Amino acid sequence: MLSVLGCIVYENNLYLVFLAAIICLLGSTVFLRLVQRTENTGGVHRIGWQFLAAVAGGGSVWATHFVGMLAFEPQAPVSFDPVITVLSLVVAMVGLFVSLIIGNLRRGRVHAAVAGAFCGLSFAGMHYLGMFAYRVVGLVEWRMDYVVASILLTVVFTAAARALSWKVRKPKPFFAAVGLLVLAIIGLHFTGMTAFRVTPMTGVFPRVDSQAIMALALAIAVVAMIIVGMGAASYLIDTKVREESKAQLHHMAAHDPLTGLPNRACFRDYLENVLDVAEGDGSQVGVIAIDLNRFKEVNDTLGHAAGDEVLKTLAQRLDQSLEQGEFIARLGGDEFAAVRTFVDKEEMTAFGDKLASLFSLPMKVVGMTTAVGASMGAAVWPTDAAEPDELLNNADLAMYHAKHGLLETLCFYDADIASEVRERRQLAEDLRLALENDELEVHYQVQMALDGEHIHGYEALLRWHHPEKGSISPAVFIPIAEENGLIGPVGAWVLRRSCRDASHWLPPYRVAVNVSAVQFMDANLPNLVQEVLLETGLSPDRLELELTETALIKDQARSLHIMRQIKALGVGIALDDFGTGYSSLGTLRTFPFDKIKLDKSFIDDVGQDRQSKAIIRAILALGKSLDIPVLAEGIETSEQMELLRAEGCDEGQGFLLGRPSPNSALAGQGGPKQRKNEEAA
Repeated sequence: MLSVLGCIVYENNLYLVFLAAIICLLGSTVFLRLVQRTENTGGVHRIGWQFLAAVAGGGSVWATHFVGMLAFEPQAPVSFDPVITVLSLVVAMVGLFVSLIIGNLRRGRVHAAVAGAFCGLSFAGMHYLGMFAYRVVGLVEWRMDYVVASILLTVVFTAAARALSWKVRKPKPFFAAVGLLVLAIIGLHFTGMTAFRVTPMTGVFPRVDSQAIMALALAIAVVAMIIVGMGAASYLIDTKVREESKAQLHHMAAHDPLTGLPNRACFRDYLENVLDVAEGDGSQVGVIAIDLNRFKEVNDTLGHAAGDEVLKTLAQRLDQSLEQGEFIARLGGDEFAAVRTFVDKEEMTAFGDKLASLFSLPMKVVGMTTAVGASMGAAVWPTDAAEPDELLNNADLAMYHAKHGLLETLCFYDADIASEVRERRQLAEDLRLALENDELEVHYQVQMALDGEHIHGYEALLRWHHPEKGSISPAVFIPIAEENGLIGPVGAWVLRRSCRDASHWLPPYRVAVNVSAVQFMDANLPNLVQEVLLETGLSPDRLELELTETALIKDQARSLHIMRQIKALGVGIALDDFGTGYSSLGTLRTFPFDKIKLDKSFIDDVGQDRQSKAIIRAILALGKSLDIPVLAEGIETSEQMELLRAEGCDEGQGFLLGRPSPNSALAGQGGPKQRKNEEAA
């Protein structure tokens, strides 16, 4: 050890020794960082990083060795064999590249140490090949014990450095590994130089040009710093790109790609954090569940691109309106959720009012002005729930209550709301099961001519007998079906069952089937009607679809197109509940109806209310002038019957003429009989 220190102090130019040490330190740091990068990549990228690490590491080790050789002062003229010198650089780089490939053949700290040992051997090969390129005028002898010690030292220290730096993220172990690698390189060089003994030859030789030596050393150092700098720059650029990509991926994972608002996962994390903070400072946390009211209408009438534009516009409004302590996320589709910490409940109400105003503001979409509005329900921590999921679920319950009640102001959760909404949700699930298990029924109510009281047809009316709750009114379960996306399947089932029943009637009466606004806006409805007619064998002129004005006014052009397709099949179309809409006359002018159904509300008051009688008279006159038959609904008394007959009403329907009955009971009431094959079945 003392011999090595003596060699460094007394036989070397200390300035160049210091320069070699700087090259070694920087090169070792960059080399190990690049080696770590090879461990975290794969495929072609890994080979690229291995090559870059071999070039930077091999170049810096070779430069350390070469500057260290120039620092050595043997008191005799020296020169270098250029071919062997360059070959030593190649050995260093190739040896490092091979060691890195070995290190990545198998993963693990032990394998990294083995690769490190091979790396140390390549350093030793580079050093002693470089020594053979060293030409000195004098007698040279080698002390083999120091040669062996230098090789063992670099192999052990390099193996330890590679093992210590493997998969390391903390700075202390990493820089300890850098220190070990520096000791391995410096120790190899100076222990090897201690083994190298030169006895100068006697005679007159030209003096060594120290300035030339210094210039050469600096030139090598500059080249080495360029190589190391390129490796460092590559590492830093890649690290920056990785960090930006990671940040971008994190943002993408936490935010909705369409609106840029936080998504459901981000909302959950934020809510958990806010609840933790609120638990410490005693504040309350409110969660608002939000569902857009007329978003589906925008999608259906203006297209999905317009729907996306609505969502982006709303998101921009919401994001710009948020203040400290407020947070909003898009959970999916047209569902949003907001969070606010507060002390006084009035703060939460004011927050809800602000959101409601933003959702109800008109906006321009594809050249049209529209407004969607929203139903909002709020739940408060810790009053309404203790856990995040329960809190959001209770806010959802309050929101569904607001939607059912057509409210566009904030509705706060309470136990009664929860009970009502859960009951509606359970009914929706029960209705889904009833549809799957064919537990629904269709009853038929007669429609008769009022002049001769002969039967024209029957209206199909859906009935549901719940196994536990008994008979449930259509006024209850039809809205539930619409809210839960069941109205389409339910409507298709009623159409198919009614047509199948009517196809077996003798005589062949007409059957009228109600079509909801949601079902009518489905562009596939004409195809469904045609498919059912072909499947059941029912003649198209025996089917009549009943529509309300609500089903038509949302998108008149689309409604007219669908209506014309249906009429082209030979199916009749009746306008149901006439007189209750705000655009009845315009509707009659625009759409080609085959029948008008006078709403029951006018018939109920016809005996006592002069206005009702006048309206009935006007509607009947309008029907005759347009050559459209009029059917009066809800006839329950003989007085109503006589008055309608006197006014020239074409058809009637109501309890006085016949109550809704199952298909099997119609024959017993003077209605159609079943075909023989149907009776046998």
